[in-house]
Amino acid sequence: MRKILLSAAMTLPLVFGAAHAEDTVKIGYIDPLSGGGASVGEGGLKTFQYLADELNAKGGILGHKVEIVPMDNKTNPQESLVQAQKAVDAGIHYITQGNGSSVGAALEDFVTKNNSRNPGKEVLYFNYAAVDPSMTNDKCSYWHFRWDANSDIKMAALTNYIKDQPSIKKVYLINQDYSFGQSVRAEARKMLSEKRSDIQIVGDELVPLLKVTDFSPYIAKIKASGADSVVTGNWGQDIALLLKAAADAGLKVNWYTYYAGGAGGPTAIKQTGLDHQVFQITEGFANSGNKAAEEFEKDFRAKVNLGLWYPRAVNEMRMFKAAAEKANSIDPVKVAAALEGMKFQVLDGGEGFMRAEDHQFFQPIYISSFGTLTDKTKEPFDEENTGWGWHLVSKIDTQNTIVPTTCKMKRP
Repeated sequence: MRKILLSAAMTLPLVFGAAHAEDTVKIGYIDPLSGGGASVGEGGLKTFQYLADELNAKGGILGHKVEIVPMDNKTNPQESLVQAQKAVDAGIHYITQGNGSSVGAALEDFVTKNNSRNPGKEVLYFNYAAVDPSMTNDKCSYWHFRWDANSDIKMAALTNYIKDQPSIKKVYLINQDYSFGQSVRAEARKMLSEKRSDIQIVGDELVPLLKVTDFSPYIAKIKASGADSVVTGNWGQDIALLLKAAADAGLKVNWYTYYAGGAGGPTAIKQTGLDHQVFQITEGFANSGNKAAEEFEKDFRAKVNLGLWYPRAVNEMRMFKAAAEKANSIDPVKVAAALEGMKFQVLDGGEGFMRAEDHQFFQPIYISSFGTLTDKTKEPFDEENTGWGWHLVSKIDTQNTIVPTTCKMKRP
């Protein structure tokens, strides 16, 4: 009897440890925590950790605690695959990533192959910001879900706005030299030609991703071109340093951007002195006017000391919980099935839905401009202590954001 009790006592920690591990839903956060993309990667990590705390304060997901596991990929596709394999080896069934579509494409391919080779050990990839359209078109995967509007959706909205601005006559394109930046460039050319054939493209640059530290030569080219507007998908330090160089050179043009609101962007915009001449397209923003989002933003800023760059991350994590509850399971196969076609009230108001055909989420999107805030009761949030903030220019309802897909989904 003594031997039996001793044996039981020795195995108890192992059994308890296994049970404890199963009680935790771990999400591998695979994004840059070092290198040129670290500022946005760190901001994203803090966001997901805050959201995990929010879920855990309300009982987690089906009683399971949610844990974010940071995994530094240095914005490198190959390093991302190393981190993804580490996640699999650690028994993690969910990964999330956003910064860099080249990374996103690599992870999408990884989870597809992993899941076909390892039935019963499936992994889902939740994408909150990698927006290359091919990821939900010809390269679509059942195991990938995207909460951000892809770059075609965003460019369609931006060019619909630009076409109604008669003062815009000469546009300069500057984008990062990889799949996403190339997509922004191609769609800008195509859509501007279709909607405003009189607009001249007076320059078209591709810059190395997160490698340029001095954008002054590029700004000199923009100045010399006579452009009145710049369209750019640059993100991370590539937008902050671009705007800083514009400020230093006194370049006075309008900017139409995807990610000017990221780390350092607002400070650089204030330095340019371009009051409400820098525009951004997003799925939500601090001064959108939605009261629930405003309360969330207040608490988030108080605890994280950042503005919310990623409303889509909020939608992602809350939908994850809703899908698990619908499936009554945290099994990734069952969660994936529950997410398909799911309708959801998004953070900034309005209904979004996860299209079953390609796993692209559709939601209201906004064009806002950055500058002086005239009514703090209606627009309470400035950015980076600049005294300037985002102001609503245009809202596009969900049904007006829908674009077709070429995805031919292979389901398990």
